[in-house]
Amino acid sequence: MSDTVRKVNYYSIQISNKPGEAFKVLSALASAGIDLLAFTGFPRGRRSQIDVVPEDGRKFNAAARKAGFAFNPKKTGFVIQGDDRPGALADDMRALAEGGVNVTAVDAVAVGDGRYGAILWVKPEDVKKAARLLRAKGK
Repeated sequence: MSDTVRKVNYYSIQISNKPGEAFKVLSALASAGIDLLAFTGFPRGRRSQIDVVPEDGRKFNAAARKAGFAFNPKKTGFVIQGDDRPGALADDMRALAEGGVNVTAVDAVAVGDGRYGAILWVKPEDVKKAARLLRAKGK
């Protein structure tokens, strides 16, 4: 199977940087049947930021409101999935670099069975160019 790149919407929220806070968000979304393509969290000052990429944005927004979470409005990122091999992500990063697009953040992981996945973000003004360079599908 070849690599696929999807242009996706993601949402972020600032939460307390203490045990159990990310679990509260994830468990509420799971209870509402929200399927996440990606989830990442990291410290931001004295708080933490969570970014989520839901499969269905409308369903996600309804569940987040019902749970009382104030996620920031959607932004755009890219989810990459493909065969795990040396340089797999480097190919996409090279395409962006050669096209003059700076990647603001990236997370990647080998998921087993010879597969890998990644999510990357670029500045809003670079989304269209990045989508073209990556041959992204979707949104």
